[in-house]
Amino acid sequence: MRTKRPSGLISRTGAIRVMTHAMMGAALGLVFGLVLALTNPAVAALIHNGGREAVIVFIITLVTTFAIGATLTGVVFILAENKEF
Repeated sequence: MRTKRPSGLISRTGAIRVMTHAMMGAALGLVFGLVLALTNPAVAALIHNGGREAVIVFIITLVTTFAIGATLTGVVFILAENKEF
């Protein structure tokens, strides 16, 4: 009887691939926040007038949103690549 090798998400490689997608999303969120603050004067003014807390909330919100979106997209790509759903 042959054992089935783990593939897809339930393996070390799958976890690394999902974490990679999450890190790419976080980086993309940081870049988007920087571009948004540099190109939109209203956003820059809100961040400047809000103080340190506004900057932290702005960055955490963007990074988390993009990271979650990229992670879910990565999961779909991995499952579609392995035809597991």
